[in-house]
Amino acid sequence: MKQTDTTRRYVRIVAAVAALGGLLFGYDTGVMSGALLFISPEFDMGPTEEGWVTSMLLVGAAVGALTGGQIADRLGRRMTLIIGGLIFVLGSLWCAVALTVLMLGAARTFLGVAVGAVSIVVPMYISEKVPGDVRGKMVSLNTFMIVVGQLLAYLVNSALAPTGNWHLMLGMAAVPGAILVVGMWFLADTPVWYARRGRLDKARETAARAGMTLAELDIEDRVGDGASISRRSEWQALKAHRWLRITVLVAMCIGITQQITGVNAIVYFAPTMMNQVGISTENSVYTAIVIGVVSVIACWVGLQIVDRVGRRRLLLIGLTGNVISLIALAVAYRFADGNTAVAMLSLALMALFIAFQQAAVSPTTWLLISELVPVKIRGLGMGIAGLALWVANWAVAQFFLPLVALLSGSGTFVMFAVLGIVALGFVRTFIPETTGRSLEEVGRELKERFDR
Repeated sequence: MKQTDTTRRYVRIVAAVAALGGLLFGYDTGVMSGALLFISPEFDMGPTEEGWVTSMLLVGAAVGALTGGQIADRLGRRMTLIIGGLIFVLGSLWCAVALTVLMLGAARTFLGVAVGAVSIVVPMYISEKVPGDVRGKMVSLNTFMIVVGQLLAYLVNSALAPTGNWHLMLGMAAVPGAILVVGMWFLADTPVWYARRGRLDKARETAARAGMTLAELDIEDRVGDGASISRRSEWQALKAHRWLRITVLVAMCIGITQQITGVNAIVYFAPTMMNQVGISTENSVYTAIVIGVVSVIACWVGLQIVDRVGRRRLLLIGLTGNVISLIALAVAYRFADGNTAVAMLSLALMALFIAFQQAAVSPTTWLLISELVPVKIRGLGMGIAGLALWVANWAVAQFFLPLVALLSGSGTFVMFAVLGIVALGFVRTFIPETTGRSLEEVGRELKERFDR
């Protein structure tokens, strides 16, 4: 179907409103990098407790990712995002009034449920609402908003650093949470969800508003047996078809690939790492802004090129850059203690790593997960893939500081580089190119490749 100015405008509005979930995701994962410097002495926390408080968000996120897709199948993508926005509001306020480490950990876990759910449902919602020729850019807008949210968190942390008011740092996320609820209230659900509920007229109407047909979303050819698909559980479909199981496994590994080089070790702990090599606490908070600015610029670049360079090729470029950056960082960080110039070089190498990650690795992994998981098991499959991503994220957050204490910062960065080489081998072997292809075409190739 031909795109018009009206459909293009609608597609941009849909993606922008839904991507507010990404902004919240970014803010709540990034805010602890600075807040932790003030929370830790107030609660007399050691490295293990610091890792625990940070990682409890990710425990909740793992639960939210696993259940969010299935809730989105049951209640709708739109309603799931509305509920997620409400949890963001309540969870942020709970964090702000926490009086103990245990209470803060519980609040972060509750907040994490929303983070995990929106991390899966936002790409799902956008990929099912926009045409294939702009799907890469529109879905990647979610990734861009994640890094905007992280930068916003760093700026809030820096503004409040002189006061040490970590309560306000954590509580500020309630504002965009409320905006997400209001924005999603005025949008329709996706054609895929309407079709699976048997509302084919509504599905066609919603697809047409975005300049699409149902066939582009891998729906039209199954209209006749849609009832049987809706009656059969996604678990049954997964057990019945080998290619679906392998596809979900590949999607899980894509999620792990995003985390395996330790991106969130830098996102969460860059100020802590700078503080450990002699940078003052207040200046360490400001170094996070460098990471945030580079993230936003790099992600914007990735947003512009993802539909031209290709998902698979861009992911390979990003992982290669990650490995090179980590090896250089391992060498520099070894000599950074007490040497301001070398410490700044280490920060520059962290920023270089983040540039490759946010321009290439993060946008392509979220995008590939949303494109590879077939429509017939979409909620369950994306939930399982998201669970793998968040478990890997949790492992990095929980064990990074203890690993630094055990292996040193340099040794830990070398370990991440080796894992990056493993990720490169996986992508080369198993990931197909999806750029410019409809969900129907991608599903057909996966079935031909894995159903043997």
